[in-house]
Amino acid sequence: MSFVNRPRLFLVTPTRFEPGKLAIELKAAFQGGDVASVLIYMPSASSKELQAAAEQLVPIIQEGGAAALIYGDTQVAGRAGADGAQIETSLEDVKLAVESLQPSRIVGAGGTKLKHEDMEWAETGIDYLFYGRLDLPEKEDPHAKTIARAQWWADLFETPCVALAGNTVRSAEIAAETGADFIAMKDAVWQHADGPASAVAAINTILEDYPFEDEN
Repeated sequence: MSFVNRPRLFLVTPTRFEPGKLAIELKAAFQGGDVASVLIYMPSASSKELQAAAEQLVPIIQEGGAAALIYGDTQVAGRAGADGAQIETSLEDVKLAVESLQPSRIVGAGGTKLKHEDMEWAETGIDYLFYGRLDLPEKEDPHAKTIARAQWWADLFETPCVALAGNTVRSAEIAAETGADFIAMKDAVWQHADGPASAVAAINTILEDYPFEDEN
């Protein structure tokens, strides 16, 4: 997950998908422009199912120039050759992920409820903090708590953060206004009427309008 002087797109897969079909959609999405990373999000899948999907999708994600991340399973991340994992279960699990995956792989964390938890989790050395509930149905706009927490974090701390937008392309604007380093989107891309490439292109056009302030 490299950085440019504006927010970058952080794609999240649908909760349920057929890997072969999603592989085609992923290839199309990369035709739309810049994608920083893709989180393979299969919270209800068995380790075997997650492994099978990751083995098919990770190479496509990496060929597209993005970081392939596995939700909730560092072992699958390692076996599938992914670039990292996102952990949301506990502080101890995050610490274990940092120990087992870094420095060669990315460790992201999310699922915190309180600001002091954000700071504790960031102190473990994670590569990013994810704001937003992936387990809730998406709405048109980002959740107000997601926006407030991402803005607070982006204003004060160096650890990069990801802000989960809503299920419309337009919602990327609201998320980008927080100053978050990455804007996470799911249904806005996969359910776009003109296809994922059009969605990615439109989102990147929006994100170009939110350059980060030069600290020098």
